[in-house]
Amino acid sequence: MTKRPRVRAPELQGRTWINTGGRNLRLSDLRGRTVILDFWTFCCVNCLHVLDELRELETRHRDTLVVVGVHSPKFVHEAEPQAVVDAVERYQVEHPVLDDPELATWQQYAVRAWPTLVVVDPEGYVVAQHAGEGHAHAVEALVSELERAHEAKGTLRRGDAPYVPPEPEPTTLRFPGKVLRLPGGGTSQAAGSGGERFLVSDTTRHQLVELAADGETVLRRIGTGERGLRDGGPESARFSEPQGLALLPDGRTVVVADTVNHALRGCDLATGAVSTLAGTGEQWWQGAATRGPAREVSLSSPWDVAWFDGRLWIAMAGVHQLWTYAPPADGDAQGTVRAAAGTTNEGLVDGPAAEAWFAQPSGLSASADGERLWIADSETSALRVLERADDGGYVVRTAVGTGLFDFGHRDGPAEDALLQHPLGVTALPGGRVAISDTYNHALRCYDPRSGEVSTLATDLREPSDAVPAGGGPGGAGAAEIVVVESARHRLTRLRLPQEAVRVAPVAHRTRRSATEVAPGEVLLDVVFQAPKGQKLDDRHGPSTRLVVSSTPEELLAEGAGAGTDLGRRLRLAEGVREGVLHVSATAASCDDPDAAEGEPNEYPACHMHQQDWGVPVRVTESGTSRLPLVLAGLDGQDGLDGHDGLHGHDG
Repeated sequence: MTKRPRVRAPELQGRTWINTGGRNLRLSDLRGRTVILDFWTFCCVNCLHVLDELRELETRHRDTLVVVGVHSPKFVHEAEPQAVVDAVERYQVEHPVLDDPELATWQQYAVRAWPTLVVVDPEGYVVAQHAGEGHAHAVEALVSELERAHEAKGTLRRGDAPYVPPEPEPTTLRFPGKVLRLPGGGTSQAAGSGGERFLVSDTTRHQLVELAADGETVLRRIGTGERGLRDGGPESARFSEPQGLALLPDGRTVVVADTVNHALRGCDLATGAVSTLAGTGEQWWQGAATRGPAREVSLSSPWDVAWFDGRLWIAMAGVHQLWTYAPPADGDAQGTVRAAAGTTNEGLVDGPAAEAWFAQPSGLSASADGERLWIADSETSALRVLERADDGGYVVRTAVGTGLFDFGHRDGPAEDALLQHPLGVTALPGGRVAISDTYNHALRCYDPRSGEVSTLATDLREPSDAVPAGGGPGGAGAAEIVVVESARHRLTRLRLPQEAVRVAPVAHRTRRSATEVAPGEVLLDVVFQAPKGQKLDDRHGPSTRLVVSSTPEELLAEGAGAGTDLGRRLRLAEGVREGVLHVSATAASCDDPDAAEGEPNEYPACHMHQQDWGVPVRVTESGTSRLPLVLAGLDGQDGLDGHDGLHGHDG
């Protein structure tokens, strides 16, 4: 392959900078350091995975590496300035962030997917691009290599990163995630309301907080408040961004979706003691076990939990699935987990549970009659439902929502209604369903009997969950609801209105522009090069996998389905002028003992690289007949130059 000219990294353009103390940065300010540009958006769970992957790398190379987040929004809400500031604090992003609401820098770097990492060397040239997650090992090796090479060359400049932390805010809760109404009585007695209490996942502070009936008085905190995975008493246990909460039938054990720890934790209400129920603490990857003893199977960003049909159901946001947890029984020491619904493909497809597609399911609630499990499917801005099928299995259908790229705030018949990235769902007495319509700052309602969607309340800052309050055990007959206003750091009690709130309808599509493709045949080319010092891992079969589909399904006349080649010829159907190509690629690589410096590693590590793309396309006569998507590539490789990739030049 001919070596192409090096590409000078384009300048960073956006609205404002965060975490810099008000200073505007330029790439020239960072010359002499390796720079990693992290293109992310805060709705994207894969982007959150990458934030976590980068933490250790930032610490290890703190004087030679600068990570710069480039926030590139998908949803309209994500373009709001305060929302970006909130997200940076919520997820404890400890590096400078460029707020780029118009996607100016995204377009200059020809980024096609969230998340994408671009590595810029100390002289200001792009040397690598990685889409998706699972690249930390490759980026670590490259950063170390650049550090050595440029120190020897005299072009490395050590020093502190230009990160200025925000001032801490003295609030009782900080970006709370989910809430659970606890049974009356118990060890912690609340004032009023017959001992009504609420347990809240205080996500950014890595704690559980028990509150009195007023939703403000703190009765106790569980967890040290430091990020970590540690079992023990309430003063020593550690969580990492906990979210969903559910009470087991024993009435004593609360299950916690410990999201960034990729685990389920158990909290004893009587003592506050915390234990690990499921998960290994490591993230699940394609090819890993999907069932088995609970503490021996990896999970991936469990976001919510709910007891339904004799098992605990898990909204496994990280892999777009629902899993279940069966507690220990009959001598079983740890219980079992298994995947129960979803293929891991991201999208909105109904049908038998094993064939359905989800997109970051983030909220669960079982109906009072036990007949159905309601699901807030956040990335498709949809309300989904799982029910028993005639054959004894489960089936998934969509109540509200149309797909990955359509969203808004519109009431009316469910087939026309729109939501915007809902994170919570609450089954109400009488059969209605409350939806925490997070990015619309609203509490919405779906009535299965009429098929209508209405608005119950507005001006709720990023509501992420709700629970019926008062009116008897479990909120039966409740006329009130307690809402988690995550971005206002509080619980808010509302009376359920008799009439809907009138809201002017709005509809949106994703801010990404469609890629113009030529009619007929299009070559899909997923670019992947094993990182230096590694080779493709084909010991147990093909090392790569490519799955392609489309919305609408009729867009593709040929080329849909799964295969092992990362290149594929697609044929677009005549008469279909636009749609979305769904592309999922994985590649397995292992350390190459023959390429190792010094003594060969007797136990080489193996790595999985993966990414899902949803590529909006529009068919035009002048469109491209080749669609390159970079999973991982190096400078000089096709897809990273000024033609198919970066809009830059050699300076």
